[in-house]
Amino acid sequence: MEIGIIGLPASGRTTVFNALTGGGSSGHATAGTSAHIGTAFVPEPRLEVLAGIFHPGKVTYPSVTYIDIGASLKNIAQDKGIGGKFLNELSQVDALINVVRAFKNDAVPHIEGSLDVERDIANMNLEIVFSDLIILERRLSKLEDSLKAAKQAEKVGIVREQEVIERIKIDLEKDIPVREMNLADEVQRMLSGYQLLSAKPLVIVINIGEEQLPEVNKLINEWNTRFKGEKRAVTAICGELEMELTQLDEEAAEEFRDEYGLSESSIDEILKLSYDLLGLISFFTANSNELRAWSVIDGTEAQKAAGKVHSDMEKGFIRAEVTPFEDLVKCGGFSEAKKHGVLRLEGKTYPVRDGDVITFLFNV
Repeated sequence: MEIGIIGLPASGRTTVFNALTGGGSSGHATAGTSAHIGTAFVPEPRLEVLAGIFHPGKVTYPSVTYIDIGASLKNIAQDKGIGGKFLNELSQVDALINVVRAFKNDAVPHIEGSLDVERDIANMNLEIVFSDLIILERRLSKLEDSLKAAKQAEKVGIVREQEVIERIKIDLEKDIPVREMNLADEVQRMLSGYQLLSAKPLVIVINIGEEQLPEVNKLINEWNTRFKGEKRAVTAICGELEMELTQLDEEAAEEFRDEYGLSESSIDEILKLSYDLLGLISFFTANSNELRAWSVIDGTEAQKAAGKVHSDMEKGFIRAEVTPFEDLVKCGGFSEAKKHGVLRLEGKTYPVRDGDVITFLFNV
């Protein structure tokens, strides 16, 4: 899973990026435009339970890659040079995080001169929509050129695509993101190739100050009431505090969170929201060498899920041996699961479920 991080200047975007990645990143910077890339592992407590059963040589957690684009979306959308490169990187992500400032810091004034969460969310939505409009304008220009040289049979498809784009543009110009448009499946498939930013699931992360932590749950509920929407979730994080906590061991970090009355890591909450918006679930593969969690879209068929593990497994798929996590834990292993009849044999079209422990049988 790849997630792009965006935000207005002085929103604390890079602080949140450092909190999410533990401060570890690789990146590049050119002419004031920078992108930082970092990876974090997704917490999966079920792996710890399974490790106690299988005692594998290696345990592999699912990971998420964060890409922090340190530039205005308006600027990079219009720039075909280095900015165009960063827009291409952002277009490839699975979801977006928009960091919105709610913390006070007189040393770092807000670019608008005041704090206003609703205004800043609206402004970033405008930047996202602006970026998509530029992409669609470029596509229309290419279609116009193609139409001139196209054969009669090809013109029907080109004209159809032009009509779809023009309709999408009308709604975008009304500041309606693609994710909120009620589009037919056929249109969604057509648009998927454009990788429009406003079509991507969005987590709005409101960056608060430490003084706001005692009322954080109240604030999250209020902001969700106002800003939650189709494929859009809202949460809050004290980016500065969470970044500092990543430098501590788990026990010390937990003590600090208890002092502030935080029930769980804001980092984990952001990951949960991202998984939910993307419709992701986890299945597991296990043997003496490696125990591993894999993330797939809910409903993914067994043969396609096998391809996540290895392309040969998908090509030569025979069947899947499936045991639900809870049943496997009760039985204590595959042998007992088979004896108790909870290990099932499933075919290529079986929809993988969250928590399935799967052994793929294949032949190539």
